[in-house]
Amino acid sequence: MQTVNRLESRRFLEKRNKTVTASILAFWGLITILPFLWMFLSSFKTNAEISQATQNFWPRQWTLSNYQELFVSGNFGVYLKNTLIITAASFFGLFLNAIAGYGFSKFNFAGKKFLFGLVMATMMIPGQVTMIPVYLILNQAGLTNTLLGILLPGLVGAFSIFLFRQFMANISDSILEAARIEGAGEWYIFWHIIMPISKPIFAVQGILTFIGGWNSFLWPLIIANNQKYYTLSVGLQLLQGQHTSDYGVQMAGSSFMVIPIIIIFVIFQKYILQGFVVQSEK
Repeated sequence: MQTVNRLESRRFLEKRNKTVTASILAFWGLITILPFLWMFLSSFKTNAEISQATQNFWPRQWTLSNYQELFVSGNFGVYLKNTLIITAASFFGLFLNAIAGYGFSKFNFAGKKFLFGLVMATMMIPGQVTMIPVYLILNQAGLTNTLLGILLPGLVGAFSIFLFRQFMANISDSILEAARIEGAGEWYIFWHIIMPISKPIFAVQGILTFIGGWNSFLWPLIIANNQKYYTLSVGLQLLQGQHTSDYGVQMAGSSFMVIPIIIIFVIFQKYILQGFVVQSEK
């Protein structure tokens, strides 16, 4: 009887602790998301309503004029196209990083440790230090003020190669050897075996890649001096300077930058959690 009472008491305490924890997390999540929700709703308000002393959380009169202004006079259509191109190129670079990580993890070749050490050494160099040399190289190649000049330096990264290498090193070699015995080539093994197994790390790196490409600001601002090559982040900064008192347009621009990132995270959060679980188990 005492054992039953102890079990019931333990279950009650566990249930209570879970309820308290969930309530705290839900409350903290609500506090965190409120500013973003207010920003998104404000993008549908008129500038006069936003400028009022007493603010309403919901718009009194919904309007799309801020978004229209954003694309008509704010030139956000061009900035969006450039950002999408940069983001797509970044995903191409993601596969290059995955291939490099696969090579470092599953192949033995002369100078492997030395080359991987050089890749890791680049992680200790701040990106701001290499901007001037990279700019001078691209300038000599005639790639300044071009989309290609914006794309090339960000295609590969040591951190991404390191993560792929660490994850793929834990994939059993026996699976790859069995595929080779069956006559599978290295490209077939990579696309049909390595990539499906590496979905969690691809999801994590995919989100980081998307955020990096979507929020690219400093390098496009340095390498390009023509607005037709600017990204959304640079355009948003210009927008804040051109529409200093037009808060509705600024809210629309900020919402346009933030919402896609939230959507991508919600879609791929399952794979992100799987990636953390797999890494913790290993």
